[in-house]
Amino acid sequence: MHQDHLDMESVTLELDEEELDRIDDIAFADHRDNREAAIRELLDEWLKAQKSEDSGGES
Repeated sequence: MHQDHLDMESVTLELDEEELDRIDDIAFADHRDNREAAIRELLDEWLKAQKSEDSGGES
């Protein structure tokens, strides 16, 4: 089994209480209490917002 993903960059985030509450709310409501899935969802939203800003607000 290849573990090429281990060569990926790692990122550390510091989240405040409000952000953790939002993650827990999304995890409970949409992902069967899966916090990792909620974090991926929020990261996806953030990346799409960044892409939209970079393209001048166009999708």
